[in-house]
Amino acid sequence: MTILAVASEVFPLVKTGGLADVIGSLPKSLLPQGISTRTLIPAYPLALANCRRREAIGRLSVLGADATVWRGHCEGLELLLLDCPELFERRGGPYIDGHGRDFHDNWRRFAVLSAAAAQIAAEGIGGWRPDVVHLHDWQAALTAAYMRAAGLDLPIVLTIHNLAFQGQFPAGVFPALGLPDHFSSVDCLEYYGDISYLKAGIRLSDAVTTVSPTYAREILTEEQGMGMAGVLQSRRQVLSGIVNGIDQTIWNPFTDPHIPQNYDARSIDRRRVNRTMIERQFGLTPGDGPILSVISRLTWQKGIDLLAPLVSGIVERGARLIILGEGDPGIVYGLLEQVRQHSGHVVIHVGYSEESAHLLHAGSDIVLQPSRFEPCGLTQLYALRYGAIPIVARTGGLAETVIDANEAAASAGVATGFKFHPGSSDDLYHAIHRALTAFDNVDFWRELQTQAMRTDFGWSRSAERYARLYRQLVRSRVAARREA
Repeated sequence: MTILAVASEVFPLVKTGGLADVIGSLPKSLLPQGISTRTLIPAYPLALANCRRREAIGRLSVLGADATVWRGHCEGLELLLLDCPELFERRGGPYIDGHGRDFHDNWRRFAVLSAAAAQIAAEGIGGWRPDVVHLHDWQAALTAAYMRAAGLDLPIVLTIHNLAFQGQFPAGVFPALGLPDHFSSVDCLEYYGDISYLKAGIRLSDAVTTVSPTYAREILTEEQGMGMAGVLQSRRQVLSGIVNGIDQTIWNPFTDPHIPQNYDARSIDRRRVNRTMIERQFGLTPGDGPILSVISRLTWQKGIDLLAPLVSGIVERGARLIILGEGDPGIVYGLLEQVRQHSGHVVIHVGYSEESAHLLHAGSDIVLQPSRFEPCGLTQLYALRYGAIPIVARTGGLAETVIDANEAAASAGVATGFKFHPGSSDDLYHAIHRALTAFDNVDFWRELQTQAMRTDFGWSRSAERYARLYRQLVRSRVAARREA
């Protein structure tokens, strides 16, 4: 079986967050299931630079834009890169310019990506055609509309990685999308007077998945439905949650090339070398107290605004705090003020690097993830893999993947971290206090780290679920054709 995956980023070519990690790891995990994937992404300059093994296999003309399609190979991935310089050869990131503003024509950029995907699904390219089309987030969701408008009945799966991002644009752009007029109705694209690419994908796909079962339930509520609860309720029969996994070859403390000292669950003491490197590299005052790290977008969604009022209490307990990420200027400013007040004990590095993220997971004692909502979350999975104990909010995939170190779980030897009620600074501080108290108990902390590192969050089980879903959709489509 062959899958055409459509996405806006993929690791290791281009990454802004966890979406890229998922798109880069799921295809490799599907291979043992007899499923091969080709992933279509825009040919951003960084993507072309990082994918040197490629050949041109076709030309497309969609929505007035001409593009070359490159077939590429990179770290076990089969890629299709849509090379349209007028849309994707930009300074800045995949979605924003160098000043942090959304590109004004994102509506067109990702409509072209979607229309190209639909054309490849319909006609094939380079002698290859897919059996199923798998769309990821709003940037690819409009593919479903173009496929249905063309009468193409290939099965479509849409995965929602974060419902907060919906591809909402003014209704005035609709005529330029080249879709039939009735697609602008409330039954498809229309969304509170605007249009939403994600809504079209939800309405027109055969199956809609999210990245954890808990999140699949949460988004059916008004509180977390982000205005889409009614739309999702209408499709709840095809909605399911499949928890994300991680690539355990890339995120492996025993072989990780980004850290100075490799280790495993039987040699946790070696983590101290990485801990010392963190102190040197980030300018922390050396000490025996725990190192807490935050590796995240610095936004309200991620709950980072809850941290600033707690910093003094964290430092008074003898702990140190490192924050790696970028995001809301107001939140960053508040954290920088804490850095000034607690020099040597609190550090913020505005930006992101893969190497720093690996080092922080390999040497930090605790990783904080105080999200108000979190569809799945990968950071806590990396933390578990590396023996950095996570403190997480009870929401989405965080609630499913971390076992709180309450008395019962601790006694049973199954605890892997600490949980708190999302959005509460007081409850977050209580969880931090519990973790710091546990850190002082050397034997218990070692047991906690060992249990965390033995937890399996690879892709095998989730890949099996995706494989079953693909096969079920194909069987249903074949049966429907026979009956017709």
